[in-house]
Amino acid sequence: MARRAEQVAGRLLAEAGEASLPVNVERLAAHLDVVISRSAFKDGDVSGMLVRQDGQSPVVGVNDSHSALRQRFTIAHELGHLLLHPGREVVLDRPVRVNLRDKTSSTATDREEIEANAFAASLLMPAELVRSELQRLPAKIQQDPETCAAELAGIFEVSTAAMGFRLINLGLVS
Repeated sequence: MARRAEQVAGRLLAEAGEASLPVNVERLAAHLDVVISRSAFKDGDVSGMLVRQDGQSPVVGVNDSHSALRQRFTIAHELGHLLLHPGREVVLDRPVRVNLRDKTSSTATDREEIEANAFAASLLMPAELVRSELQRLPAKIQQDPETCAAELAGIFEVSTAAMGFRLINLGLVS
């Protein structure tokens, strides 16, 4: 599951020619013809959603009351749903497919949510770039996992927690 997410994220980065840091997630969305719509959601726990309707560009709705770092991760997460999951059909006046990112998503108990989170991590923190940036840090910082995660989080424009999980998942810190 995580391997598939990593492969699809890598393919998107390569196709879009996105190789510099921080990864420009909005440029990737545009490459996929995805419209990003920001607004404050009534349910503050919902970070974002993906809406797909036949014949129209997919729309990623992002809760703009959340931090900029969280919004970046949310966009990447929703792009993961777009590329990996068909979504659930919801009938409004015509059928649309919707994926929501909410507090359940961050607990990652649902298989699709786990995979979308893995995709977002792989997209925003590509393994090879994480390894290369880690090697550039002074040895003293590399020895301290918390400081290391904080330094790299700043470079990649992700939260320290997200970078900490990525470093652990890549086997770069314990």
